[in-house]
Amino acid sequence: MTPLKDILGAMRGTADTERDLVRRAYEFSEQAHAGQTRYSGEPYFIHPAAVAKTLAEFGMDAVTIAAGLLHDTVEDAQTSEEEIEKNFGKEVLFIVDGVTKLGRHKYRGAERHAESLRRLLVATASDIRVLIVKLADRLHNMQTLGHVPPHKRHRIALETLEIYAPIADRLGMGQVKRDLEDLAFPHIDPDAYAHTLELRKAKTKETETGLAKVQKELRKEFAKKGVQNFRTDIRTKGLWSLHQKLIRKHDDITLIHDIAALRIIVPKLEVCYVALGIVHALYRPLPGEFKDYIAFPKPNGYQSLHTTVMTSEAGVVEVQIRTEEMHRHAEFGIASHMSYKLLGKDIELLARSVQRSRFSALSFSWIRSLIPSLMHVSSATKGADRNAAESPHWLTELADAHAAIAESQVFVEGLKEDFFSHRVFVFTPQGDVVDLPISSTPIDFAYAIHTDLGDHLQGAKVNSKLVSFATKLNNGDIVEILRRDSAHPSPKWLEHVKTALARKHIRLALGMTEPDKTKRRKRRGATKHATVTHEDVKK
Repeated sequence: MTPLKDILGAMRGTADTERDLVRRAYEFSEQAHAGQTRYSGEPYFIHPAAVAKTLAEFGMDAVTIAAGLLHDTVEDAQTSEEEIEKNFGKEVLFIVDGVTKLGRHKYRGAERHAESLRRLLVATASDIRVLIVKLADRLHNMQTLGHVPPHKRHRIALETLEIYAPIADRLGMGQVKRDLEDLAFPHIDPDAYAHTLELRKAKTKETETGLAKVQKELRKEFAKKGVQNFRTDIRTKGLWSLHQKLIRKHDDITLIHDIAALRIIVPKLEVCYVALGIVHALYRPLPGEFKDYIAFPKPNGYQSLHTTVMTSEAGVVEVQIRTEEMHRHAEFGIASHMSYKLLGKDIELLARSVQRSRFSALSFSWIRSLIPSLMHVSSATKGADRNAAESPHWLTELADAHAAIAESQVFVEGLKEDFFSHRVFVFTPQGDVVDLPISSTPIDFAYAIHTDLGDHLQGAKVNSKLVSFATKLNNGDIVEILRRDSAHPSPKWLEHVKTALARKHIRLALGMTEPDKTKRRKRRGATKHATVTHEDVKK
């Protein structure tokens, strides 16, 4: 079991009040889970304690670590939400509640459902810390997956590989992504796992001695050139990533040069380029194999210099050069910037201080990639729905904040808000997700599925309960449409729809069925290109 001192020891720069919060959460959770066991037969509390330690290692704040300790107490230990709020505050309860809700969605393996569930999980996590706690939770569950009954293992591993690993990747959490993939791999395809492991062992053994010599030679050269406070290590490629690359290379291991890479971590950005010069002076670089991810970061924020060189000791070697800050971001992504110590006026002052950043063109495309439709204004949502589809105001501010990301809380505070607040993602009974503007109703949902369904909408159920057509849908709702051939749109529906698509089809249906259609046509005859307006329908 992870002792409290290990969790506190992993926390960085925290005040006594924050440590006290974690201490109280540890004791509360240990008592709440007393007597409960995991599949392994071990005390259940081992799990939340391990999650909290992982969160502390990520660099998360005390509130998030406390939520990690308490994340299963409501669902598995019958602790009331009121008790959590009373003892630990609304913010901790909010995260615990979010993690509990995310845990209710199960992945069954349909390809179309994978993206739907990824979208839903991100959209419903209105505070990014909810997702980070869930990733830490999934990481420990995968480490103990061998104790889970065999019939459950494949589903959990597949869900991890196709849902949680991509989310970790999009949040820039490279180490978490790799760990999740490699823990899932043997349960997805044991034969491919064994084959890839064997190939990697043979190849690594081949280059290990040579890489150690290259490492030693580089250290000497750096010392000669006056480069100080640097460190080097050897990174081995993840098994799942290697498996995917082997597929692309037709299982030819000789065509893969980055199974083992040499990583050089330096104190400052400018030293990265000095180090690159030293490497290229010692070893001949392969043409076309240099990538500057510092000047041009990856969409998830990853920064590093990558070069591939020819060495006499280890053959072809990939070298990665980055700063400590870049390295931490590469390992833990957005979690490496999470610290919620500034509130109110402090945030406003920081927001103003980063307005003049030179990185405004970056625009944080990785956030949009979490839900591709977020920034897209389709022809169906222009006009009346323009406000719903416009990018949130904070997204523009985030672009400006990028240069000061390490010290700026604007980045975090923007993500703390529901960064998908302009959209709702709701389920069909079959498990598909429908993406709608905020304030959409069952009528919008029906027309988004199919025109015929909207035109013959008789009733709607949301989460198995009959609701009115004016009901506004929320993230995660399961919506069922009741259809009848004799049902038809009513002019009243126009007051309850949000999407232009639904409005258009309602008007078309009303124009076809209204008895005064001929009169209206005559009345509008002088206006050749007139359309049916809301006022026309009311008449």
